[in-house]
Amino acid sequence: MVKHIILWTLNPEIAAAERQVIMSEIKQGLEGLKGVVPGLLDVHVQIDGRIDTSNCDLMLDCTLESEEALRAYAVHPAHVAVANGKVRPFTVQRVCLDYTI
Repeated sequence: MVKHIILWTLNPEIAAAERQVIMSEIKQGLEGLKGVVPGLLDVHVQIDGRIDTSNCDLMLDCTLESEEALRAYAVHPAHVAVANGKVRPFTVQRVCLDYTI
């Protein structure tokens, strides 16, 4: 199995009132991929409870069946739609860690 962890920083120009809405939409979109993308076993987007020592805004934590499933997830049309429509327009930095478990 493979863990796929992403940390994002939202664009600092986004108004404070919009940030929670945007993060909630990202969470809903990405967590909605479970059962849609083959090989995606578990997905969680952390948007709440952030403390001041953090230097990013939200985290994606996925478990996939294999490295092949991770590669397929990356190009799956449902994932690409969420990434292009809900994530990329609002983020300025992305950090990724993928590892086997």
